[in-house]
Amino acid sequence: MSRALPNFRLLPLMFALGATLSISAQAQSLVDLYSAALGYDTTYQAAKSQFDATVAKADQAKAAILPSAGLSYSATNTNQEVVPSPARSYGTQTGTISASQPLYRPANWASYEQGKKSLSLAQAQLMQAEQDLIVRVSQAYFDVLASSDSLTFLKRQKVAVAEQLASAKRNFEVGTSTITDSREAQARYDLVIAQELAAENDLLVKSLALNQLVGQQNVKPKTLKAPAVLAPVEPADIEQWVVQSQANNPSIQQANIALEVAGLETSKAEAGHKPTLDLVGSYSAINNSSGSSTSVGDSRINVGTIGVSFTLPLFAGFSAQNRIKETLSLEDKARADLETAKRSVAQGTRTAYLGVQSGLAQVNALQAAEASSQSALEANQLGYQVGVRINIDVLNSQSQLYDTKAKLAKARYDVLVGGLKLRQAAGTLKAQDLQPINTQLSQ
Repeated sequence: MSRALPNFRLLPLMFALGATLSISAQAQSLVDLYSAALGYDTTYQAAKSQFDATVAKADQAKAAILPSAGLSYSATNTNQEVVPSPARSYGTQTGTISASQPLYRPANWASYEQGKKSLSLAQAQLMQAEQDLIVRVSQAYFDVLASSDSLTFLKRQKVAVAEQLASAKRNFEVGTSTITDSREAQARYDLVIAQELAAENDLLVKSLALNQLVGQQNVKPKTLKAPAVLAPVEPADIEQWVVQSQANNPSIQQANIALEVAGLETSKAEAGHKPTLDLVGSYSAINNSSGSSTSVGDSRINVGTIGVSFTLPLFAGFSAQNRIKETLSLEDKARADLETAKRSVAQGTRTAYLGVQSGLAQVNALQAAEASSQSALEANQLGYQVGVRINIDVLNSQSQLYDTKAKLAKARYDVLVGGLKLRQAAGTLKAQDLQPINTQLSQ
């Protein structure tokens, strides 16, 4: 007795999928979603806030080389008793304004240079965060499209297997095939149902991730036009990409700035042995009410001073020497970190380049495989009709065709994202690089 075709679904999953993937008024392009993520993604916003904070901190470093001024005021009342003279009281008010200008302070100038370096460091960090956001949005965008394509092909495969199952049952009823054909088709149909449910869940998860990244609900990415045009890698020399990465990658820039800052820290430590020279000046007004300790009448004293203050460190318990040793070791560490960053970026750039080249080759191979699989399916269907092929041959051909279609679609997306990752590794990735991809999306 033949089984009825199963028609089960996970209703909660379908409702959630429908709510998340409901068709919006207009599908969004990759550029649209990247623009939305710029204003919503907390990782990028944190990097932007850190940049703003570093700009303010860099300005603070100027204070060490600029003049400083201060105002002070004090008032006292004194009760004086000198035996045998009668006791008396008098008050004193003192106001002082003072200023100083560093003339020779090597440590202060090193701190000022470090502040400027920190600004360059923040710029590199912000650029890295922007490039990372471009890649994350693009990856999430094409993950949704790849998952949607996989689900679409599984639905088509389910229809084809259902037709094959119905044909096997009819042939069995008229005695032209065995029960094995029906059971094989039934097993394949059940498998496709399970795969479809998994694909629906995967699409839901990928869609939720994209929604969260861009801060919108029910995001519907625009699909890739057919046929997709995948441009070759330019320049086609892997070493040229490595050279670009060594000059432009934000990670290397940050490590290089860290080395320069470490060198300035050594200069600050060496300044511990050096003298300091400041230009100083002050003006004080002292008002004595009812006299003072030496006089009995009101008086006012104005005092103005200007001069230089010279300080020469002589001995501080070897702290300066030990500080220099510490900073030199930290400078060696920063130099090693820079070399590590260069090697890591070079390796990452080569890996990204080879990944794109391999992806392009896979696309070409899968396009040929798709055509071959289509021909094989048609031949097996014809052979099944005339009795020279069995049902499992047709089922296997169907499975191979739709699996190839899904892999081909994903391979195209991987090439597009891989091109962005290659530019990211080279340190040249910009938001404008999304525009060529955007033009290949459906309108």
